[in-house]
Amino acid sequence: MQRIEITLTEAERIYFASDFHLGTPNQTSSTEREVKINNWLDSIKRNAHSIFFLGDQFDFWFEYKYMIPKGHSLFLAKLVELKKLNINLYFFTGNHDMWMFDYFPNEYGIPVIRGNMELNVSGKEFLIGHGDGLGPGDYMYKFLKMFFNSRICQHLFAFLHPWIGFSIATNWSKSSRIANLKKDETFLGDKEHIYIFCKEEETKKERDFYIFGHRHLVIDMPVGKKSRYINLGEWVTGGQFGVFDGTNLTIEYI
Repeated sequence: MQRIEITLTEAERIYFASDFHLGTPNQTSSTEREVKINNWLDSIKRNAHSIFFLGDQFDFWFEYKYMIPKGHSLFLAKLVELKKLNINLYFFTGNHDMWMFDYFPNEYGIPVIRGNMELNVSGKEFLIGHGDGLGPGDYMYKFLKMFFNSRICQHLFAFLHPWIGFSIATNWSKSSRIANLKKDETFLGDKEHIYIFCKEEETKKERDFYIFGHRHLVIDMPVGKKSRYINLGEWVTGGQFGVFDGTNLTIEYI
């Protein structure tokens, strides 16, 4: 598991966001969301040390050898601007954009993180990631995730003409719960799979914060004696993010 350490000055902040799902449910809505995301990024760039995008930035992403999905130009241009300001950016793969490979590292200098990451910021310990497939149960999804992440599946999809591949992905995406704007995500309390995962992890190593996405719900639950499990919600119907000042972590809303 990758680990990084950061020391913040008094004025600097760390930001976390997830589940932009750019591209869904239609181009008009997605473009409006890009503007909202860019406005948020403009509002934080003056004090951002690092920004962690915790997966499902895109509702679908696949990198052919010489082609990437069209669109998202406003967001991509903003990433270039932020990099020029020497802000550290990190992309985590989610279940919708797990097929990010070397495009963002090579073109933008943005590392792509698969799985979870350990993070120490000014002495506080974090475990962060997208969150899909964590915790007990959901074995069919875990099998599908393993298959989709396999080289075999990626090579088979790459053999499809992009018109066919993107058409399949678009139709699949239209059936997702976020594309259908379902706002009735059910909070499972102590049975939340990611929460159970966090409690198990806490018995192995004490941390201060566990931050994930994927659930499309804003969640803030205590874990163990001092830790918190934070879920960041989503941006299709909402717009929430986490901010850490070196001591405290808060969830803020657009």
